[in-house]
Amino acid sequence: MTSITNFVDKVESEITLQIILIKPTPAVVFGLQKGSGNNYEIVQKQISISNDLTFAFTIKVKGDRSKDRFPKLSGSFVQGSADSKFVYIDIGTYAGQSDTTWSRRLKIPLTGITWKDIDSLTGKSMLQTSVPGTGRDGGPNCATVKPFAGWHLSHL
Repeated sequence: MTSITNFVDKVESEITLQIILIKPTPAVVFGLQKGSGNNYEIVQKQISISNDLTFAFTIKVKGDRSKDRFPKLSGSFVQGSADSKFVYIDIGTYAGQSDTTWSRRLKIPLTGITWKDIDSLTGKSMLQTSVPGTGRDGGPNCATVKPFAGWHLSHL
């Protein structure tokens, strides 16, 4: 991870993000989607017994502070259009699990990450979010996380 100073207008760096799934549905596989379209793989596959699940990964940050209101986020885990970036957690059969009836995806927004957030990062910190792992129907949480509490600074 690279520390970014306020003196540089044009930025190109990588930051670490961490997603915590709170109390996900037991006995279901959850995995982070790397890539998009037909060209992707599921990494960091995990199955919940009774604990929260954690996914950590890096994304690229680019942009010109003098022109861009928000950093431009990209990388192999980042999905979506320029103004609506997100990360997918694939669930059940979408994560390669064959002995389940669940086939879902959870969309974690990357919206709201600011230059101030990027500036606050050091070599021993990351941006973190916590989202519910179980939906209202008792199955794995899916679709876009709502309400989304956003990303906050966390130290390793």
